Amino acid sequence: MRLFLFAVVLALPGSLLADWPQWRGPDSNGSAPKAKDLPASWSQTENVLWRTATPSWSAATPIVWGDRIFITSAEQGSARLKIDPASAREAGQQGRDKVFLLAVNRRNGAILWQRQIDAENILWRKQNSASPSPVTDGERVWIMTGNGKFACFTVDGKEVWKRDIQAEYGRFGLNHGYASTPLLHGERLYVQVIHGFKTKDPSYVFAVDKSTGKTVWKVVRPTGAVQESLDNYATPQIAVAGGKPQLVISGADCVTGHDLTTGRELWRIRGFNPSGNPFNRTIASSLVIGDLVFTPSTRGRPFVAFRAGGEGDLTGRSEIWTNNAAADVPTPATDGKYLYILKDNGTLTCLEALTGKVMYEGQRLEHGTYSASPLLADGKIYSVSEGGVTTAVKAGPAFEILSTNTLDSLTLGSPVAVGNQIFIRTADYLYCIQKR
Repeated sequence: MRLFLFAVVLALPGSLLADWPQWRGPDSNGSAPKAKDLPASWSQTENVLWRTATPSWSAATPIVWGDRIFITSAEQGSARLKIDPASAREAGQQGRDKVFLLAVNRRNGAILWQRQIDAENILWRKQNSASPSPVTDGERVWIMTGNGKFACFTVDGKEVWKRDIQAEYGRFGLNHGYASTPLLHGERLYVQVIHGFKTKDPSYVFAVDKSTGKTVWKVVRPTGAVQESLDNYATPQIAVAGGKPQLVISGADCVTGHDLTTGRELWRIRGFNPSGNPFNRTIASSLVIGDLVFTPSTRGRPFVAFRAGGEGDLTGRSEIWTNNAAADVPTPATDGKYLYILKDNGTLTCLEALTGKVMYEGQRLEHGTYSASPLLADGKIYSVSEGGVTTAVKAGPAFEILSTNTLDSLTLGSPVAVGNQIFIRTADYLYCIQKR
C-alpha cells in the first residue's frame, strides 16, 4: 500500500496538495508559497502543457483543487463580440447569453462538466456576469454571478442548492455591475453587497451556511459616502485581532470589522476619500497580514495600513502608515514581508509591509493596461496585462525583469500557481503553463 501511494504521488502534476481555493489563493494574499519550479518564460506553444478553449471571456480567476480547475464563462455570442471594452455601452448591455460554471481536468485540459448558473449575461465595459470567481473546499464549489445567482455544486457537478440574491434582497445598484467574490471561512460564506450609485437600498453584508445555503445573519452597513463612492467591487477578508478572526469589509469610503458569529460591526476606520470625491468607487480589495490591514482607495489615494481590532471608530488611532502607492484595479500581493503593488498603467512598486518603506517604486513593465492582480510564487512576481502579456519580475527588494511572455488575447483574470504549474485565463483559452 505504501509503495502504491508513493507511486500515485509521483504521478501527480506538480503538487495537488497546494491548492488555490479562492480568488486570492490559499492565504488570500495573492501568493502561492508552496509553488516550485515554475517557468519564467513561455509562448503560446513553449512551456504550455495544454490549452483549452473556453465558451467566452471572463474576468474571474481559475480556482484549483487537486486535479480539477473551476472557471466561469458566458457562452459565445454577444459576450464574445464585445470583448473590446469600448464597444460595450457604458450603462451595460443585457444579452441572452447564459453563464456557466465549468470543471476542467488539470492533467490534460479536458472539460469534465459544464453547468448553467445564470440565464442572462450583462456587459459593463470590460466586466460581465461571469466576473466573480468560484470558491471551493475540495468537496463543493460555490459561485455567485454578477446577477446575484448564488449556487453550490459538488466537485462532480451535482447541484446542492441555488439562490437568487437580487430576488430576495433587492437589485444590485453598482455603476459597473456586481463583481465581488464570496469569501469561504470555516463553515460559512461571507458576501458583501456594497452599492448605492444606482439604488436607494442600503449596502449589506451577510453570512451563508455553506452546506445549506441558508442565511445565518445579514446586517446593513451604513456609510456617509455619496454617489459612486458608495460602490465597491472588492472581496471580504479575514483579519485576526487578539487571536480572534474578524470579517473585514472595505468600500464606501471606509473599512469595517465585523463579528463572524453575528455580523455586528466592531470597528470602523474612515478617511479613504479625503477630498470628498463623489466618484471615489473602489475596486481593489484590502490585503491582510494577521491584524494588519492594507486598504487602497480610488487610484491608491490614499493607501492606508492600519491595525484591526478594538471597538468603535479607529480613525486616527490605528493607522501605521499612509501613502499613494496603491492601484485602482489590481489587488496587491504579499509574502508577509514585502507588498508588491501593480498599478493599472503597468508599473510595479515594492514596499516593506510593516513600515511602508519604499524598496522600489513605479518600475515599468510591458506597456499596457493591467486589470489582473499580480501573482507571487517561486521567487517571482507575475503580472499580466489586458493584452495577454505577462512580465515576470524577481521577487525581493531589488527590481529585475526576468522575462516577457505573450499569449493570444484579452486577459482580465488573475494568474494562479499550484505545484509547478501556472494557470492563465485569456478571452479564448485556459492555459496550463509548465516547464516541458
